[in-house]
Amino acid sequence: MTPTAAANAYAAISQVAPNGTGGAKPFTQTGDFAGLLKDSVSGLVEGSRAAEQAGLAAAAGKADVVDVVTAVAETEVALETLVSVRDRVIQSYEEIMRMPI
Repeated sequence: MTPTAAANAYAAISQVAPNGTGGAKPFTQTGDFAGLLKDSVSGLVEGSRAAEQAGLAAAAGKADVVDVVTAVAETEVALETLVSVRDRVIQSYEEIMRMPI
């Protein structure tokens, strides 16, 4: 992963935090990395629930297919971004562990 890809992933995760209405909301400033990750995971869980509800509503004929596709795509982007950030954190940890003391 390049630094540019990591920066893009960080920017995407800060913009795609699904809320209960299916839209995106910015993250609150928590001041630490653990808080950012916690907010990211909770936003991802909320987004997946919203996508699931939209899918069930579409199956019942009460929702538009475009709304379902949008909710699923938002959740997919958030998940891919979270995985990218996780991979970068692991890579950074491994690099730090290889440094001589």
